[in-house]
Amino acid sequence: MDFYPVAIEKLIEEFAKLPGVGHKTAQRLTLHILNLPKEEVEEFSNALVQARGTIKYCSVCGNYTDSDPCAICSNPNREKGVICVIEQPKDIMTMEKIKEFNGVYHVLHGNISPMQGRGPQDIRIRELVARMSPEVKEVIVATNPTIEGEATAMYISRILKPLDMKVTRIASGIPVGGDLEYADEVTLSKALEGRKEI
Repeated sequence: MDFYPVAIEKLIEEFAKLPGVGHKTAQRLTLHILNLPKEEVEEFSNALVQARGTIKYCSVCGNYTDSDPCAICSNPNREKGVICVIEQPKDIMTMEKIKEFNGVYHVLHGNISPMQGRGPQDIRIRELVARMSPEVKEVIVATNPTIEGEATAMYISRILKPLDMKVTRIASGIPVGGDLEYADEVTLSKALEGRKEI
């Protein structure tokens, strides 16, 4: 039995396609939008259309941008000799929040996952290799600590090492405030492996 008109059901269906949005949340979002003044709904709609129409990928790093190159790549105060390799543009936002990294980025737009039919040719590894120059002193691989992220990190290391490039991997292990009792074996193993002198 249909509780809502077709237009509402369609909107719920579209919201439910967003990552992390289930049917209940999609329903709440839909009903919220229907209760907004028409002008606010039009602003929201226009913002979506404008973002989709003007945002593109930076030709250098692959980040989202409305100008090419992006603000990070074109910033003269960034350390161009240190490139942090990440899986998705959203990872840049995460890295920038800590305010510790002043280098530049390279977005792969995915990872190597043979199970999902994704190989090295399906992500931006060729573009990373093309960025290697005498100016580049270090490549920091900050892919996710998953099987796919680890495979991608190892592949990048194997490709860049023959170019006499310093390749490092971000440490992984027990989070600050975490409890050893709740850590899984792989996390504990990585934490032990990445230990440093104090």
